[in-house]
Amino acid sequence: MPGRSNSNSGSTGFISFSGVESALSSLKNFQACINSGMDTASSVALDLVETQTEVSNEYSMDKAMVEFAAMDRQLNHYVKAVQSMINHVKEERPEKIPDLKLLVEKKFLALQNKNSDADFQNNEKFVQFKQQLKELKKQYGLQADREADGTGVDEDMIVTQSQTNFICPITQLEMKKPVKNKVCGHTYEEEAIVRMIESKHRRKKKACCPKIGCSHTDMRMSDLVQDEALRRAIENHNKKRHRHSE
Repeated sequence: MPGRSNSNSGSTGFISFSGVESALSSLKNFQACINSGMDTASSVALDLVETQTEVSNEYSMDKAMVEFAAMDRQLNHYVKAVQSMINHVKEERPEKIPDLKLLVEKKFLALQNKNSDADFQNNEKFVQFKQQLKELKKQYGLQADREADGTGVDEDMIVTQSQTNFICPITQLEMKKPVKNKVCGHTYEEEAIVRMIESKHRRKKKACCPKIGCSHTDMRMSDLVQDEALRRAIENHNKKRHRHSE
């Protein structure tokens, strides 16, 4: 609850928001819990694809991810509402202290009323989850758009077509810890691309995507995300190759 440093004055110039801002900082830490939950749900979903386990829609990881994304959106809206209230009072400096709780509630409801499913496309973890799930299903021939007769795409054919994607464009070796570029969609061995970007930046130069023909000329570390689906596909391919060679 914001307080005043001078009890004899009703001016908001004396309001201290340090307690509110401290609580707000703690509230933001809760997002780490949401992110951890999303990581777990994503990992379980990919495990289910690998084992080709059927899960009802009611308990699907997809539904869990939607719920986590909705929680994240709600938390962001509340944080924005509180920050908006603080900024408003600091800028306007009204003679009488307004109902701060009411200001926050009005702003929060205004943000919530604009909710739509399209908001989830702004949640990086949710978007990454959908992409990884789609890519892993493709590797296993489990695309949603299978032929009506129920015949799926031959898995060996899909893996063969994807083998070129297993090779890092920098090392020209099969990747062990692939990371994807969120901007252009290309993948690289994590250690190799990180070393390349750091080397370029140390020399005050821009790092271009090493994939031939790519137009992305200003790569940043923040562009890189773990490509869990590709990592699993590579491991699965190597396990099959090992079994066939025995």
